[in-house]
Amino acid sequence: MTSLAAVSLLSAAAIALEILLMRMFSIEQWYHFAYLIISIALLGYGASGTFLCFTRERLLRRFPASFAVLAGLFGISAPAAFAVAARVPLNTLEIVWDGTQQLYLLAVYGVLATPFFFAASAIGLTLARGQVFRVYMSDLVGAGLGAAAIIAALFALTPAHALLGIGALGFLAAAVGSWDRSLPRPVTAALVLAALALPAAWPLGWATPQPSPYKELSLALKIPGTQVIAELSSPLGQLSVARNSKVPFRHAPGLSLAARSTPPEQLAVFTDGGAMTAITRYDGNPGPIAYLDFLSAALPYHVLESPRVLILGAGGGADVLLARLHGARTIDAVELNPQMVDLVRSDFADFAGNIYASPGTRVHVAEGRSFVAATDRRFDLIQVALLDSFSAAAAGMHALNENTLYTVEAFQDYLARLAPGGILAITRWLKLPPRDSLKLFATAIEALERGGVEDPGRRLVLIRSWRTTTLLVRNGAFAAEDLARVRVFLRERSFDAAFLPDMEAGEANRYNVLDDAYLFEGARALLGPDRERFLEDYIYDVAPATDDRPYFFHFLKWRGLAEALSMGGGGLALVEWGYLILLAALVQGAAASAVLIVLPLAARRIGKPGLGVAVYFMGLGFAFLFMEIAFIQKFVLFLGHPLYAVAVVLSAFLVSAGLGSGAAPRLERRYGHGAIPIAVSGIGVVAALYLTGLPGLLGWLAPLPQAVKVIAALCLVAPLGFFMGMPFPLGLARLQASSPELVPWAWGINGCASVLSAVLATLAAVHLGFTAVVVLAVGFYITAALAFRG
Repeated sequence: MTSLAAVSLLSAAAIALEILLMRMFSIEQWYHFAYLIISIALLGYGASGTFLCFTRERLLRRFPASFAVLAGLFGISAPAAFAVAARVPLNTLEIVWDGTQQLYLLAVYGVLATPFFFAASAIGLTLARGQVFRVYMSDLVGAGLGAAAIIAALFALTPAHALLGIGALGFLAAAVGSWDRSLPRPVTAALVLAALALPAAWPLGWATPQPSPYKELSLALKIPGTQVIAELSSPLGQLSVARNSKVPFRHAPGLSLAARSTPPEQLAVFTDGGAMTAITRYDGNPGPIAYLDFLSAALPYHVLESPRVLILGAGGGADVLLARLHGARTIDAVELNPQMVDLVRSDFADFAGNIYASPGTRVHVAEGRSFVAATDRRFDLIQVALLDSFSAAAAGMHALNENTLYTVEAFQDYLARLAPGGILAITRWLKLPPRDSLKLFATAIEALERGGVEDPGRRLVLIRSWRTTTLLVRNGAFAAEDLARVRVFLRERSFDAAFLPDMEAGEANRYNVLDDAYLFEGARALLGPDRERFLEDYIYDVAPATDDRPYFFHFLKWRGLAEALSMGGGGLALVEWGYLILLAALVQGAAASAVLIVLPLAARRIGKPGLGVAVYFMGLGFAFLFMEIAFIQKFVLFLGHPLYAVAVVLSAFLVSAGLGSGAAPRLERRYGHGAIPIAVSGIGVVAALYLTGLPGLLGWLAPLPQAVKVIAALCLVAPLGFFMGMPFPLGLARLQASSPELVPWAWGINGCASVLSAVLATLAAVHLGFTAVVVLAVGFYITAALAFRG
């Protein structure tokens, strides 16, 4: 029993480290690189299988000591690997053109895979002893509880303290494994002492993630006088509040060059070292904030009078100030991060003029789409704020970010909450050649057409400043007097019209002159009869994003990549780097996995296995992760945040899969070889039911309280996870009985396949959608079942 408890504890620590590394990558880089972290972790699992093929018999003869050493090595290597990896000069922005960065990426891969290698070796060694079903159940249940525990812990601990706590769990698992006196008591006591000493003795700076020197906070700190005056951390982001009395912050995206005033004193708030928003000094006097009227985002207030406003992404409150400046009747501000709200409403309330507590203003801590789906109120203006950074957006680091704020279904939800004549306003950064703005325009057209609007062009307005674009989508046609006000607004601020319903070509490209009227020509093409040809021929992918493919920031086409690379260094600025890092990870992961799988065969450390063994365990490795990733995404909207979806869905999958593993022996005793086809059939039936009925069911449950939705999500995921937990231990137990020397190899194959599936599932989701990912997962399970018969 102690070894099973130790397996659960070690598995919980490993999955906690996996999720924590995603959080730490978000701080250090511009993206959480979830696929990369999952791939790294599972590479360690694959390597452990190869290692055990060479060492299994020797380690089993000294199992208690071997388990304790491996678990202890996980404990020390968890913080050590991060400390070493943090000192590798990896710059993800240079991977495209600098071959050295490819080597650095490979080094980071190897270093960070080390603790997972030790954890997986300990768990795999326990599996090799026997009791496959109970060991695998302990592994999965522990992982499920660990996934939930690390999310909860990050609300109370900084990432650095959490990392040291995970390291301590490794030593604690080693101690628990020897609690039955399988090792001398002094050894067990020393392991407990090491668990207690590690968090206190390890230098905290070696466990603290540091933002890239190219992130906004790092650059701001190089300016004389900048200092961080407050810092808060949670799973939703690390908030850093900075002030500079010598060189004041001036955050006003796309401020007109004709503006007659500049922002007053501001505090910069960085999320994970980037995505800057500002808290602006405000004393109730509208004069100092008059500059806000010279932003492109101010346009809807010149069309509407005293509107009821909904702001999605309130951040530091600039959009709330903009609404107050223009006499909004009511303001509902939605902000995802409660700590951001606390900064404005409590910590710096006097500085910000108590704007979040002012009459007529209501602040809601929620995800934007979830709030819109749950409310039954109508608004005159729904404003989606500009909160991401220009540098990260321009570099294409958001290319693999799921974003459900900018999908066709999101636009339909927004339009359904608009009062007659109401306006949806979205501001984005202007990038050239145009990407975001044209994709938004195409998305608005698709949403309007799905709503039965025959002439969507009469309801759309698109303008641009020198740095931003603002799109207006109206619940009704723009009248002539509305368009006259728009033209006055543009003329007084030297902004350009990109599309107006009655616009002539000569009105485009007047003030901030480009080589061509790209936006006007693109908008006209999207509204014309040759829309599909334009979408096909355009250098970027600007087809509308959907909830099934919510990758709004994915613009890359292979033809565009080839063209950019043919231009040499100058063309690399047009490439989405996040996507290319994904491809680099796929190539490196495939090469490493091939070596790990073939090495035991080449060295003749195992007998010649049948092809069915490799196909079976490889198919399961692909299938499990494909299904997990797809269903995590399908619950993001329902639960209100990707973080909550990961915690709830991943925990439900793993714990229920562990229970399925525990029930698998009874299924095998009753049905023999038919147990695996029955389990796979269960997976296929439940997945098919969910694909057809889940969207409607989740929509019906959306207005329920959050606690009830969490329980509903757990109950919905559990049946699928229960069946998914059966095929692997059923196959492994059969292998244990017939060819025990192949158990470590099968364990390694499953891990190596999962290395690739983390990347391939992301690629499939980007190009095909999450429904296709589920279908592919079922296909992998069926392939595995057919291979088992062989």
